[in-house]
Amino acid sequence: MFTGIITDIGRIEGVEQRGDTQFTISSGYEASGIALGASICCAGCCLTVTSVAANRQGGSLFTVDVSAESLSRTTLGHWRKGTRINLERALKAGDELGGHIVSGHVDGTAKIISIDDEGDSRRFVFHAPDDLARFIAPKGSVCLDGTSLTVNEVDGFHFGTNLIPHTLSVTCWGNAQVGDSVNLEIDMLARYVARLKESVSQ
Repeated sequence: MFTGIITDIGRIEGVEQRGDTQFTISSGYEASGIALGASICCAGCCLTVTSVAANRQGGSLFTVDVSAESLSRTTLGHWRKGTRINLERALKAGDELGGHIVSGHVDGTAKIISIDDEGDSRRFVFHAPDDLARFIAPKGSVCLDGTSLTVNEVDGFHFGTNLIPHTLSVTCWGNAQVGDSVNLEIDMLARYVARLKESVSQ
């Protein structure tokens, strides 16, 4: 489990086809602190570390394997050498829950349709897939590219959120552009409430 609070920005160092697709990622995390089989949230996707080594900067190089199913449902199929991604280590018992409960199981992708400066913050508006838009509610939580964000408003399949300067500076969001697709995970609570409602109405 994760919180949606980004703790590092990683960089794709290699892409290799081995049945599944293997990505090599550099990070600022110390290699000695990453165990084989550990889960790391990469741009919102929970991925399993299959190898790890120290890099020259004192951080780490780790590899993850991604299935064709994951590539088809996420933005990972567009990762290339040099792509920068939001990273978060798995939540430990006793850690502060600063965002919301995030599973790292991406439901689909949303597209950025507008970006506007609003005070010192930046306002993003997204288009959500038809089958996921009903789970997104004003003042609710949503996870986009691994980042826990609060929904400001919902208008049909569109929803908006504001990112403060700190978030823009410590994540990949500062470089986001209109037209970009981002990984979307709906709030777990919203999913179960909707499922309960469906069960009651049957």
